[in-house]
Amino acid sequence: MPKITESQRETRRQQILDAALRCFSRDGFHNTTTADIVRESGVSQGTLYLYFTTKDDIIVALADDRRHGDALLSALAQSEQDAVDGLGLLLEFYGRSLSDPNRTDSRRVSIQGWAEALRNPAIHASIVGNTAAVRRQIAALIARGQADGQVRADVDPDGVAQTLIATFQGLTLQASLGEVIDLAAIGRTMDGMLLGLLTPAGRAAHA
Repeated sequence: MPKITESQRETRRQQILDAALRCFSRDGFHNTTTADIVRESGVSQGTLYLYFTTKDDIIVALADDRRHGDALLSALAQSEQDAVDGLGLLLEFYGRSLSDPNRTDSRRVSIQGWAEALRNPAIHASIVGNTAAVRRQIAALIARGQADGQVRADVDPDGVAQTLIATFQGLTLQASLGEVIDLAAIGRTMDGMLLGLLTPAGRAAHA
């Protein structure tokens, strides 16, 4: 039997995770079985177990994939020479994700994951760890802006980071509940909040 390549393994793994995301979004974690994921993905039960031992392993893998995506975005934001521009990049990406129809399943499963984290230590560790990493990256951008003289010295970087994350989590819930998300209005509000953090020099540079 020919060996499958690493690329083929990753493609098959992603096929299973994409199917699981659709199932979890549609039916929830507890109403979805591994048999459901097998049918949705088109792989055999044996193939699924080559990649994931339990359904919880799949849930954790989805959370970990989200963490890798957030880490990549944070790295892009940190690579911006201007820290305020880097923060703006993060806000724009997360804002656009609220109305992206391709991320509907992801938003729904994220909310289910928050609830599941209250009972499952592995899922809790993955989700809390990811949130903490994003929080540190946002705080680092704020602190760099302070060092550059663009962000007010009296601003608490971690307090800003926690507030922004809480805002995004709340908007994710609203979007998943079908509430109208006015990105233009939210964007203007966030811009106003960001300007309020800046020094006169920072506001002049980003007027």
